[in-house]
Amino acid sequence: MDGLSETTRRFLKGLASETRQQLVLGFAGGSELTVGQVAERAGIAHSTASEQLTLLRQGGLLTARRDGKTVYYRADGTGIGNALAELQAILAVCCPPQEPSPKHTR
Repeated sequence: MDGLSETTRRFLKGLASETRQQLVLGFAGGSELTVGQVAERAGIAHSTASEQLTLLRQGGLLTARRDGKTVYYRADGTGIGNALAELQAILAVCCPPQEPSPKHTR
């Protein structure tokens, strides 16, 4: 394995911020939110929310659709699943789970 794909690197970058981790949780259950709604819920500036949502979208964590002038964001289950599958495959090769140590009995 040659390492992480650029897509998975962007995925990890998207999750590298605690703020972005919290924003992703706001999309649980298939919620679809605008930048303004995200900003209001997170208590952050509109511009900050927009920047954070862009990084999450670039990381494959969110998708966006435009309806007129409004952009709606939602969790990207496929993008998230693909990045997690790649991470699991790499971890299985580089760092396989260890067998639990047998307990010594007397």
